[in-house]
Amino acid sequence: MLDFDTCDAARYRRDPAFDGKFFTGVRTTMIYCRPVCPVKQPLSKNVTYYPSAAAAEQAGYRPCLRCRPETAPFSPAWNGTGATVARALRLIEDGALDGGSVEHLAERLGIGARQLSRLFRRHVGASPTQTAATLRMQRAKRLLNDTGLSMTEIAFLAGFSSLRRFNAAFRELYGRPPSAVNRR
Repeated sequence: MLDFDTCDAARYRRDPAFDGKFFTGVRTTMIYCRPVCPVKQPLSKNVTYYPSAAAAEQAGYRPCLRCRPETAPFSPAWNGTGATVARALRLIEDGALDGGSVEHLAERLGIGARQLSRLFRRHVGASPTQTAATLRMQRAKRLLNDTGLSMTEIAFLAGFSSLRRFNAAFRELYGRPPSAVNRR
């Protein structure tokens, strides 16, 4: 934690370099703020500095409605929709769409399927289904190159629902059947 004088000076300057590094609790209002908050500055004798938003809340302060300190840099909310997409990508990588639907994935994330599709278009440039298909094919290609497994085993391990679907998807992407690819 930074010392009182450093925090006080940064608060008076509203220095963005300190945003997220400390939080100001105002004893007279029981509200805590970010150092960049645009409200009228409280007197130094009425403030206490905390290293995190959680520490300020633990001390009994509530978040300011203007600067929204709970969304300060380095908090998950700061990443906004990017954090949701990153979580969705991790779930897809773990096979969430191999046997499930986009609706079920969106429900797990706490948003609607249409919103999830919009977020993917904005952040990834492809739909969740297209992303899952690409990741599935990448898994299959790695298994094909790095293992001696049968085509059926590779298809199911990669997340395809059938050998026929795996062959069709592979042929569509690479212009040849998976058996035509050089294997180790």
